Amino acid sequence: MNMKCETSIAATKADRTLDAIGLYCPVPILRTREEIEELEKGQVLEVLADDPAAEEDIVRWAKRTGNEVLSIEKKEGRLRILVKKG
Repeated sequence: MNMKCETSIAATKADRTLDAIGLYCPVPILRTREEIEELEKGQVLEVLADDPAAEEDIVRWAKRTGNEVLSIEKKEGRLRILVKKG
């Protein structure tokens, strides 16, 4: 039996997903801010984006606002960012 183990980050289930595919700066970060406000402290927002600026924007915004970027996955020009509400 050949089974792969997922890391705890990869297995982290988001409480909410924001699909920002096709949206460009500054829309992904604005929508991220709106969506995170709807969550309770400790909940996780999954952000899907294809704007290259979204990664840096979300990382900087999270640091500034007390939220935590749990992971950033890049695949075929798309980003999957998990943000935990602080």
